[in-house]
Amino acid sequence: MVRRLPPLNAVRAFEAAARHQSFSNAAEELNVSHAAISRHVRGLEERLGVLFFRTAKRGVELTEDGHEYLKAVSPALDTIAEATEALADWPEGVVYTTCEPTFAVKWLMPRLGEFQEQNEAIEVSINSSSGLADLKRHEFDLAIRFGKGSWDGLEADLVSKARVYPVGSPKLLQKAGDINSPLDLCKLKLLHEDDDGWLWRHWFAAAGVPDVHLPPFPGALSTVLAIEAAAAGQGVALISDDLAARDLAEGRLVRFHETGMDFGGYYLVYLKSTLRQRAVRAFRDWLLKSSEEFRAG
Repeated sequence: MVRRLPPLNAVRAFEAAARHQSFSNAAEELNVSHAAISRHVRGLEERLGVLFFRTAKRGVELTEDGHEYLKAVSPALDTIAEATEALADWPEGVVYTTCEPTFAVKWLMPRLGEFQEQNEAIEVSINSSSGLADLKRHEFDLAIRFGKGSWDGLEADLVSKARVYPVGSPKLLQKAGDINSPLDLCKLKLLHEDDDGWLWRHWFAAAGVPDVHLPPFPGALSTVLAIEAAAAGQGVALISDDLAARDLAEGRLVRFHETGMDFGGYYLVYLKSTLRQRAVRAFRDWLLKSSEEFRAG
């Protein structure tokens, strides 16, 4: 049987444009011009005698034929890519990852060199952003996000329980003297990462002081700024072990109290089909192994 196959480049252009519902984003993904994507798609439509896209307010949208063709060709391209990759001697390629900024700065980037040394043929592209990425449109392969572990239609592996403790500089602790009860912390400046003191109030409740009166505070800091302010002796911050790990190990930060509080965790989020890529599997396996201590207990 002779297969009736269209040009592969045209199928790739259509599939990328259909996922993004944007010719410009497809061009960026495939590293070609907008005109090249348009030419491939129009040529494929003329060859098959169908219309895949219609003009929308923002870019383009798929027709019914476009939706049906995308459902068929996207898994087929995944299968071709998987079969091709399986012939390689080792994982290679680029793993596109979006990561919550503080986790990227305080945990991932200091350790990423270890992964790169073990996997020289894999490049990890890190986008540091709190914005939600559309993994279903393959904007990224993986996302590291803080949450409760539930993202509709996506897999989520717990990376860290993100249990928070009050931390500050050793000099501030020495100046403050003994901290015998949670209320002793109220004598110090409490650094806030939210606008209404929610996190500190819940920590005090977990420590047995449910009706605490918090000292006035000027406003919220980002988590990374709260860490640096605490390390500089400007106050006490509620920071999770994963984010504070290196600062605690180096003595820049110390715990001011041993009561910890769980209120979420960092998760590795992805489409199940993405794990067909050996490079993605290699990075996922390394990440989960490297973070084992933050899931223990």
